[in-house]
Amino acid sequence: MGAELAYRLYQKNYQVTIIDEEDAAFNNLHPNFQGRTIRGEALSEDVLRRAGIEYANGLAAVTNFDSVNAVVAYVARTVYQIKNVVARNYNARYQVLHESLGLQMVSSTMWGAQRFEQLLDNSDMHPMLSVGHGEVEIYEITVPTAWHGRELKALLPSGQCLIVALTRRGKAMLPTAEMLLETEDILHLSATPDGIEELRKRLGKEN
Repeated sequence: MGAELAYRLYQKNYQVTIIDEEDAAFNNLHPNFQGRTIRGEALSEDVLRRAGIEYANGLAAVTNFDSVNAVVAYVARTVYQIKNVVARNYNARYQVLHESLGLQMVSSTMWGAQRFEQLLDNSDMHPMLSVGHGEVEIYEITVPTAWHGRELKALLPSGQCLIVALTRRGKAMLPTAEMLLETEDILHLSATPDGIEELRKRLGKEN
């Protein structure tokens, strides 16, 4: 999981650093991976600092221990103020721990490296559920400042995205196409792969 995720992010030109206690673990990395590797314990503050946690934009805690993943992810988010933090979960009994700490969690029995990649890749757009074989997905999108005051229908690619709900200041509703968006509105929508790519372009052009 960690090796595949690291290579996926590296291919997108992210600067990737991997921490592991065992040198042998680095042998699983793709031969073309050229990111940094650091041998050490993920719970060590010194190791985290050597890895550059103070300047990181995202962190994935993917050790084989749910408790370690929870602590590392929590420290990254609360101490180092990293916005994009994801913790791997093996045992369903520990899901309550992750949820109580308010962590984004990925269960390795249900999802893969692609899910981590999506969560770390774009802080304003998160896939929540995949239907069928990925032909349609449910997404959560936070409305950026650039779209404040614009009509909802101007944002959505016609026929490729359908609104499920809009949440504003903690209250969910079923919006109309003419509803004016506000910054930090949360949209839940279903979309095809083509639809979500078009939506990304529209958001990118307006930011």
